[in-house]
Amino acid sequence: MSRRAERTYEDAVKLLNSRRRNVRPNVPSNAATGLVSMPHASSLKGKPSLSGMKSWLRHLGHLDSDIDELNVIHVAGTKGKGSTCAFVDSFLAAHGQRTGFPKRIGLYTSPHLKRVQERIRIDSRPISTDLFARYVFEVWDGLKEFDTDGPRYLQMLMLVAVHTFLSERVEVAICETHNGGEFDATNIFRQPVATGISTIGMDHVEQLGPSIENIASHKAGIFKAGSPAFSTLQDPLAAAILEDRANKKGVELQYVGVNPVLPDDAPSLGPSVQRSNASLALALTDTLLMRKQNDKMSAEDIRNGALRFSWPGRFHRISQGSQEWFIDGAHNDISVEIAANWFADVVGQDQSHATAIPRLMIFSHISERDGAALLSCIAKTLKLRGIILQRLIISTYDQRLDGINDIDRCYRPPVPDLSVGIKENYSRTWHSIFPETQAIFEPTIEGAINIARQYGEPSGAQILITGSLYLVGGALRVLEPDV
Repeated sequence: MSRRAERTYEDAVKLLNSRRRNVRPNVPSNAATGLVSMPHASSLKGKPSLSGMKSWLRHLGHLDSDIDELNVIHVAGTKGKGSTCAFVDSFLAAHGQRTGFPKRIGLYTSPHLKRVQERIRIDSRPISTDLFARYVFEVWDGLKEFDTDGPRYLQMLMLVAVHTFLSERVEVAICETHNGGEFDATNIFRQPVATGISTIGMDHVEQLGPSIENIASHKAGIFKAGSPAFSTLQDPLAAAILEDRANKKGVELQYVGVNPVLPDDAPSLGPSVQRSNASLALALTDTLLMRKQNDKMSAEDIRNGALRFSWPGRFHRISQGSQEWFIDGAHNDISVEIAANWFADVVGQDQSHATAIPRLMIFSHISERDGAALLSCIAKTLKLRGIILQRLIISTYDQRLDGINDIDRCYRPPVPDLSVGIKENYSRTWHSIFPETQAIFEPTIEGAINIARQYGEPSGAQILITGSLYLVGGALRVLEPDV
């Protein structure tokens, strides 16, 4: 993209999209030899995402000492790291409202659902489109000499986030890794106030390695000497790696169980996994407050933080007339089972609706993962819970019936096209468990939602939407369009 005079939000997003690459760097697979090793940067296929970040930040005038003043909480994990970051943000906001610290909180997460600027939040709200465009172009112009070999998409977003937080003078910055940790573009902090690891499982194996030990080692790459580390309770294999890496780095690692001080009546803490994420967040929050203010969260802060918590696309419910939408961006074997159980917990509470109100699911998953295995996990979980769906609607990540996708759309079709054959594959998988349920294919998210709406008229319907954050982002744009 040329360095034009335009400085609109749309131009900023186009610029970012031009920095995408089609393939992420992979780690060599050791599956054939049975070896489990920690890959080094030299063994990765392609440049690690961390490469160049420090020099670009210095070129923008941001020194390590400046970044240290952001008081960073850095969180990695396979499942729940975004929710954990959002809980930290909510807890700190509640404490700040009562005490005055922190006055300004920065939050960086990924991916976005509806608009790119959602990734960068200040005081729990996405920054404005104007501010986002301004800081994107300030970073872009500041790195003009790197035009041909400058930052890629995620690197650019992380640079913009740091530049934004420093420019806006936030007192605390909460940062979620993209994936992994060791070589992640977010791993630029030499002295975070605290680091956290949410639940680790098998995901992004092409980038992180073939075993849970490989993945855990990548996640532990965010540990820094002198910075306390916290983790949810982990699989023993993952825990052993976390402990080994913490010991070698001289890091104090503490495991966090469910904290009994969390309120029982907060809607955000209904799913048990969210109580685990909130407990991790509370440990991180208290550590920051103790290190910076010799203070900690009060019972009132904790309750208010839990009540004000909001994280779209995760355990997300939308009521529209007689129709209720249950939306969760689950996309790996850990999270889809949790999403299915959440749906079963809620709809199963009112058995009077067991046959009166239709239940449907819109599912889409297009990636190198085994989407059929994810769908099978959902089906088996629902069947075990006694939840019968009247219809399965299989879709893609294309949002609109008119074929025009929003510029903010996060998904980019892979090469080769992994969507080929999903209709037959997913239908076959579903019918092997629920032979009586009709499975249909609708290529657009908007079309799938329209079918679900029509099916539920006039009595209403309960509709689960899951399988991918890309699907969820498109669904939210249809169900709750920006005004």
